[in-house]
Amino acid sequence: MITYLKKENFDDLINDKKVIVDFYADWCGPCNMLAEQIEELDSEDANLNIVKINVDEHPLLAQKYGVMSIPHLLLYNNNKVEKTHIGFMNKDEIEEWIK
Repeated sequence: MITYLKKENFDDLINDKKVIVDFYADWCGPCNMLAEQIEELDSEDANLNIVKINVDEHPLLAQKYGVMSIPHLLLYNNNKVEKTHIGFMNKDEIEEWIK
């Protein structure tokens, strides 16, 4: 399930077992390419939760997590950041990254 952060509490959205957090911007070409890969992955894996955070709308949250380049992915597992990745990945690379 893909959730776009609006006014929800970020901490409530990452309390599932595995969550991918995608920091992005609408104007970012690689972010848009990555979004297609994530949407495809999301449609195939019902157990995967994805939280998308627009850095232009939530600059303080991006700053808090040290986002300097986008796309910037965080993999949460049981409320803890397990992995990070900066830049584009295709669907196969994302699947391997979350294992």
